[in-house]
Amino acid sequence: MGWSYRNRRYAAVRQAVAWCNRGGPISAEPRINDRIRVPEVRLVGPSGEQVGIVPLAKALELAQEYDLDLVEVAATARPPVCKLMDYGKFKYESAMKAREARKNQAHTVIKEMKLRPKIDPHDYDTKKGHVVRFLKQGDKVKITIMFRGREQSRPELGFRLLQRLAEDVQDLGFVESNPKQDGRNMIMVLGPHKKKTEAMAEARELADARKAERRGAAHQDRDDAVAEPAQASAEEPAEA
Repeated sequence: MGWSYRNRRYAAVRQAVAWCNRGGPISAEPRINDRIRVPEVRLVGPSGEQVGIVPLAKALELAQEYDLDLVEVAATARPPVCKLMDYGKFKYESAMKAREARKNQAHTVIKEMKLRPKIDPHDYDTKKGHVVRFLKQGDKVKITIMFRGREQSRPELGFRLLQRLAEDVQDLGFVESNPKQDGRNMIMVLGPHKKKTEAMAEARELADARKAERRGAAHQDRDDAVAEPAQASAEEPAEA
């Protein structure tokens, strides 16, 4: 009997879940026009003016008169707040604003660069070049000095190397976290002077300028190509 009750209860739960999922995912879109199912609404006009509480039929009539949509903007209010607007235009502008916000969104990124305390000059210049590039992009850089064997007894070598690197890139970044020993490694964090958003904006401006320059060069090449045959025909001697 106990098993029978448990099975019936389990079947009831499954049926309830199936019933809830039958309609598919809940839409995040606001209700508009004839989807609004309330007797009256608090109406806001096309320019944001407060019209007041009106019957739903009157609000729909005004929407038709203005050739706009009646959009429910505050469904939990009593009565719900609805606004007269061009809903298609509103959705497009909202999507464009969201896209622009994502494009300008700055994500803090920490790059890492590893060096040896006895690094040779060529490798140092290469590593420093990467650090410069990261700082110009507005990213933080974690510098790690890796000690091996007897090098662990000479931490001053790593400290001097980190100091040298910080001085070489001081125009682009600053020491955000001073050098500290972490097991066999010594770590320092450099922060950029420029914010990530500023670096992204400058990169876009530079890319746009390069595109404009390439387009100008292409137009000039086409103009030169057209001008050459015309000049050659003008220089040909007239037939006797």
